[in-house]
Order: sequence, then C-alpha cells, then structure tokens
Amino acid sequence: MNTSHVPQQPIHPSVLPKLDPEYVEFHNANFLHLVPPHTLPWDPAIRNAPTVPGGSEPLNVGNIQDYDLTYAKFRAFTPEGDPPANGWPVLIYFHGGGWTLGNISSETTVCTNMCVRANCVVVSVDYRLAPEHPYPAAVEDAVEALQWVFNKGGKELRVDVKKIAVGGASSGGNLATILALKAAESISAIPLILQLLIVPVTDNTASTKTSWASNQHSPWLSPGRMLWFKANYLPNKEDWTKWDASPIFAPDELLKKTPKAWIGVAELDILKEEGVAYGEKLKKAGVDVQVEIYKGAPHPTLAMDGVMKLGKKMISDAVTTLRTSFECAA
Repeated sequence: MNTSHVPQQPIHPSVLPKLDPEYVEFHNANFLHLVPPHTLPWDPAIRNAPTVPGGSEPLNVGNIQDYDLTYAKFRAFTPEGDPPANGWPVLIYFHGGGWTLGNISSETTVCTNMCVRANCVVVSVDYRLAPEHPYPAAVEDAVEALQWVFNKGGKELRVDVKKIAVGGASSGGNLATILALKAAESISAIPLILQLLIVPVTDNTASTKTSWASNQHSPWLSPGRMLWFKANYLPNKEDWTKWDASPIFAPDELLKKTPKAWIGVAELDILKEEGVAYGEKLKKAGVDVQVEIYKGAPHPTLAMDGVMKLGKKMISDAVTTLRTSFECAA
C-alpha cells in the first residue's frame, strides 16, 4: 500500500457538505494519504490490497466450492440445509474493480449476504482481468459461466435453472448488464428472472464533458481513475460503442427481451447519470425497472457496509429485491 505524508485524495470542498458523514470520516482516516493506484506504474501486486476497505465480516454459509472454466473459475456459495424441491435459485455475480482490480474473494461479504438472506446459491465469477486480458475476455468468461450454470448447475450445484439472476457492482455491474443482453440474444435464449445492477458502468464513451460533469469532483472514483480502468480494459477506441462494452448502445429490440432490472446508483458517483440513463432506456423498451438513488453515497458504498449504514442499506435493498424475485418466480 502506497502512502504519503501529503494528502493525496482530499475531498473536494464542493462535495464535502453533500457526502454521507460516515464516508467522510472513513475517507479521511483511510484514503486521504493513500496514493491512487492509477497514478503509479502498473504492477499486478496492486491486486493484493483490498479493492475497497470497510466491509463487514462475511456470513457463514453451508458450503463454498470453486469450479474451473476454460480460462477463469467461479466460486459457488451454497446455503445451509436442503435445497427446495426444484433446486436452489441462483445468482451469478461479478465483482467490481474496473475490470482491472478485484478477485474471487474481494466481494465475499456481498456474496454471502445474498446467499444467506436470499436463500440462494451465489456463483461469483473470477473473470480474467485487464490489462493482461483486455476486452472482450471478461465478457467471454461471463457468458461461459452462465452457460455452465444453465447446462451443469442442476446436477453440480443443485440449482433451479428456471430461477437464474445476474448481478454485479461497477465493472461487475457492466458485465451483468451485458450478460442479460447476451442471454436474450442467444438463439437458444437462457431465461433470466432479474438483473441486479449496482453502480454499473453502462457507457464507456462518458467523460467530464458529458455525464460525468455533475460528479467529477466526487471522491474515490475520479475521472482519472475511471479513464485508467478504461485504458486497461478498452484500449481500442472503436470498441467503446459496442454494446458488449457499453450496454447503453444496445438496440431496443434486444433491450426489451431482457429481464426486469433493479439498478442501485450512488448520488455522488460519476457513474450515476449513465446508470439512471440505462434504467430509462430499459423502461422505454418495456422492461420493468426500479432505480434507487442513494443520497450522499459515493461510488464504493456497497463494499463499505462495515462502516457505512448506507452500505448496509444498499446490500439489504439488493437482497430484498433478489429474494422477492425468486419467490415471485415460483
């Protein structure tokens, strides 16, 4: 962890009065003197540090087991007890980290909360990361994970393949959004019941001249950091408008085939506007969409549920949506 005696990430005065006080306290104690990773020479060892500190302890589940895909792997969290008659519902989940950071363990707290509190199997995908594996590697791993669950999950994981949801946070929300579109696009379409999208990246053409403008001074996910993530994952500009990189460019006829969506966005996040815009685009296509805006929240709120009540609320809201969707699909 690189630190400096000089403040490296001071909160901008224009944002300070709007921010959740619990975040401000934690930021000043933990992030203020931390050198932002995007300002340092690239070193894969950066992934050894927590992507976002401040999470609560994971919950106990019935079983945890890893499975191999062609180039990646996933971790399956299974609830305690016996599965329902038709098998467990299942959430396929993707961690955040700008397609560059994070790993199979970085959002275990979120995964175990979903598993225990929504009473479902959670498949957390350890997709390949950039810059070593740029677009579309992560998308390919996401599609393979869904195909594995649909074709083998009934036997291997004791899941009900008629109750599959996809979800993720930030870059993971981007992959979940794209996976919902890929599932709908497939000739042998895989039916999904929900897309659970938390602070998702939906528009990789965004900048401080467009949708980032209103929150360009918000903490943690700065324009500089987001551009670094994009340069790692999407080094070729011609890929930015492809819908399996930026789902906001997906055609309406494909959008309307996707499952209902819950989109949780942080009020003080450069990704807020594109998350809201994607929700509006889904609504216009006829998809059942709920958009929640978390007032005073910056981008990493979900992963900070150990120090922020807003983080706890975001997880609880997502859990409630997931559990209700599974129950309604019965």
